[in-house]
Amino acid sequence: MRVSSQGVTVVALLADPDAPTEIAQRMARMLPDRLADRSGPGRRFDVEVVSEPFTAGTEDLSTLTRRIMDRARAESWDIIVALTDLPLHSHGRKLVVDLSHEHGLALLSLPSLGGFRLQTRARQAVEEAVLSLTGPQATGPEGPAEGRQLRGPFTRRLAPIHPGQVGEEEIADLRYVVTGPRGYLRVLLGMVRANRPWRLVPGLSKALAAALATGAVATVNSTVWNLTTYLSTPRLVIAMVGSVALMIGWLIVDANLWHRTDEASPEARKRAALYNASTVLTLGIGVVVCYAGLMLINLVWALFILNDRVFASTTRTSLDAAEYWTLSWFVASVATVGGALGSGLESDEAIRAAAYSKREQERRSMLQDDHGD
Repeated sequence: MRVSSQGVTVVALLADPDAPTEIAQRMARMLPDRLADRSGPGRRFDVEVVSEPFTAGTEDLSTLTRRIMDRARAESWDIIVALTDLPLHSHGRKLVVDLSHEHGLALLSLPSLGGFRLQTRARQAVEEAVLSLTGPQATGPEGPAEGRQLRGPFTRRLAPIHPGQVGEEEIADLRYVVTGPRGYLRVLLGMVRANRPWRLVPGLSKALAAALATGAVATVNSTVWNLTTYLSTPRLVIAMVGSVALMIGWLIVDANLWHRTDEASPEARKRAALYNASTVLTLGIGVVVCYAGLMLINLVWALFILNDRVFASTTRTSLDAAEYWTLSWFVASVATVGGALGSGLESDEAIRAAAYSKREQERRSMLQDDHGD
């Protein structure tokens, strides 16, 4: 590890655009003081954030590491920590972080940190990586990483993070991966978090317009009134689940969001299953948020427009709070089906932009181009 002539260790956070850059910028404000406090007296740190798409076109660890090394050689950085929101893989495991003490670099895959408290977990991981890279040189017979195991809450006992296998010809000398079902779930939630499913709501403007129009008409339809008076709660739940599932399925088919692989290896199939699961969850969360919004809007519309006497004369049932709720719930299901049809007016690019992170959009565009060729 090099130290600048002024005695300040320069740490560069090389971050993919979008969410990784935002995370890096937030942690950079407090990272110098935290690193200095944990490193002991006399050591200072300067943290820089560089936003570059260093993962563009590849998920291969060796290629990514060489790109990071080439980028570091062009600058006067002492330590470089790269952050990406792509899920990376190593020997059949989901990668958390790769470290090379000889070259002073680390590569962190954010999805492996899970979908909750991502900012805090990312900061802890970066802190541990930097402290490990700035530690004393190891002299043990186990190799350069001996005695440099990461510490702290990042690798606490209950976390599904463990040291991983490193090949003899690889640049990294210390690796951490997630294992087991909990590790798989952690990566899946991290991928969904990176996709930011709440962005799907404004991204489906035409579908929402169709859903709102459908809901407005259904609310004042006497046939719908009669249906709601006979619908039980299980049937309302079935209608809700069916409409949400229809919306998700239509979006996947219409925008060609289902990931297919031409590789026959078990790891490729597992990777495809992981990507598809993240797609379903991302769309599911976004559609459920839309559904809840439609239900609320329909309730407000019903309270404003419906007349108790007209409703009672048609259904022979008084328009009380339960009827308002049942009507709004059923109309939301009907409106969601209308929104599914309206989603066909959206471009595939608009849906991908709303449903996926920037790195995932580029990865899927590259795959689509390869299949087209």
